[in-house]
Amino acid sequence: MPPIIDELIQRYWSASEIVTNLLVFTNIFGALLLGLLVGYERTYHGRAAGMRTYGIVCMASCALTVIAGYPQFWFGGQVLNSGTIPDPTRVVQGIVTGVGFLGAGVIMKDGFNISGLTTAASIWASSAIGVMVGVGFYAAAILLSILSAALMMWAARLELWLPTRPAIALMLRFKPGFKAQQETLVRVARERGYEVALGSISVRHVGGRQEWRYVAIEFKSGGGTSLTQLASELELFEGVEEFELSHARN
Repeated sequence: MPPIIDELIQRYWSASEIVTNLLVFTNIFGALLLGLLVGYERTYHGRAAGMRTYGIVCMASCALTVIAGYPQFWFGGQVLNSGTIPDPTRVVQGIVTGVGFLGAGVIMKDGFNISGLTTAASIWASSAIGVMVGVGFYAAAILLSILSAALMMWAARLELWLPTRPAIALMLRFKPGFKAQQETLVRVARERGYEVALGSISVRHVGGRQEWRYVAIEFKSGGGTSLTQLASELELFEGVEEFELSHARN
């Protein structure tokens, strides 16, 4: 066997290199399992980002972190010989920034409704789990995975149990020439158990018609008129030509 081939084998397939690869593999596989655990809840509820996304994010974050801890084995041990010592904290910083952009891609805004915030936050948490596995905080990573999954599965039930003030988003398009008054809309909302969030009001003039958009918040949970009843009343409301009602989610 030529000396150069023998030297390459010694560099990349030595006993210490193989042990390090096995350790990296074990960390990556563990991070994958934890990512799948967190992502299952999203898959169960039919979200765009599911088990595959969470598993890949957690696994890749772990891989990038764990290899930063073994620079003496990079490129067959040539990195340290060159005098270059990598900084693991910069790797973690890059992971957090990159996954932040990925999470931003699942956030969608439709009028006053914002969806995808929980998915984006949990993807970011999945990357943190991978980083923790990569640096060896196995128990903490497992705990964070369990807490993240439990929070997404059962926090909604806790929200229903705790006192809340649900909000609805309204779009009112009035007939040509009809001039709506803010005081009237506020009074009508109060009569039905809602408080208009004045900072959310926006008014447009479309095709000779006024279009009002705003959010109304219940004074107390369950004390406001239902959406079905509101829709029936708005059909008879003076000057209203078109309307749209929805729960204001974020």
